[in-house]
Amino acid sequence: MSDSSVVFEEREAGNGRTVAFALLNAERALNSLSRAMIDSLQAQLDAWAKRDDIVCVVLHGAGEKAFCAGGDVIGLYKAMTASGDAPSADAEAFFAHEYRLDHTIHRYPKPVLCWGDGTVMGGGLGVMAGASHRVVTERSRIAMPEVTIGLFPDVGASWFLGRMPQRIGLFLGLTTTPMQPGDALWLGLADYRIVSSEREALFDTLTGLDWQGERNADDAVLARALRDFEDIEASDDARRESALFAHQQTIARLTDTATVAEFQTRLAEQAEADAWFAHGAKAIAGASPLSLAVVHAQLARDPKLSIEDVFRRELAMAIACTRRPDFAEGIRALLVDKDKNPQWAPATLDEVAPEAVAAHFRLPADYDHDPLGDL
Repeated sequence: MSDSSVVFEEREAGNGRTVAFALLNAERALNSLSRAMIDSLQAQLDAWAKRDDIVCVVLHGAGEKAFCAGGDVIGLYKAMTASGDAPSADAEAFFAHEYRLDHTIHRYPKPVLCWGDGTVMGGGLGVMAGASHRVVTERSRIAMPEVTIGLFPDVGASWFLGRMPQRIGLFLGLTTTPMQPGDALWLGLADYRIVSSEREALFDTLTGLDWQGERNADDAVLARALRDFEDIEASDDARRESALFAHQQTIARLTDTATVAEFQTRLAEQAEADAWFAHGAKAIAGASPLSLAVVHAQLARDPKLSIEDVFRRELAMAIACTRRPDFAEGIRALLVDKDKNPQWAPATLDEVAPEAVAAHFRLPADYDHDPLGDL
């Protein structure tokens, strides 16, 4: 039950129960999600959801560096550039399939354990965010860096960033500031902190649990097992040591602005006084102006949208990004030619037209139906 980039395994758990494992197996690419991986995962999750014997699904990544570093943006770059001036059907379909997979995880009828070890970025966080039981380790580093390549925090980020306190989600989306394990625990992006070396012991333990075959009971069974592996004191210390927690009041003040330009000015001034903000100030200075304006509109909107409406809205946003030059240009500059000198269009925030931002929040006129309308 595998292909070269995703490996599926089923382990007997007694009493006719089965624990299912899905391994993202693209270690050299930091387990970044290709279209083939997404479709393979979707098909297998759908099949497991229908089986009464499957009591839990575990998602994890190959190697020690990453759970998943995001989507396969190199593949997207190739698809967009191959289509010339025409819309790329392949690029647009990638996002529709990716968001459908993320939605499946959010609404999955069985417990889903995500082992978020190492790098968890972009599409990786989209997969992790929807899991019912999310583990970080001492090696976890989490980020949404999309504005640096002319995209926006997607894969449900409108939902999980929009619900963060003190406009921290808006800050993270605009600045690409990475999160440590304690940040993720405090902000509700992770539920447990377990030492990375315990992975195999934990996975072995799962097959000996008293699974009931009933969702609420099995959620509790899994939670107890994870607590047994967690150093509660270390997790509490990590929460208290969260840099985002420590800076939350300053972040609230900085983000209390009507425009991205005003926020950028405030952030640059703050970075002079506190070096912790230097990463964000540098990132926003080099990011796509149009993406920044889109993110500001995205995360200033009602955060109480259902997860279904979030994915439908983000698909319209993603399609718009594939149809403007910044997305391909950002990938080129950062990951293809690696000159780190993207030529954004428009080049400055002052040149961003409100109608260009607004166009991201509706499907193009050539779409006669919503690809995610059935969610």
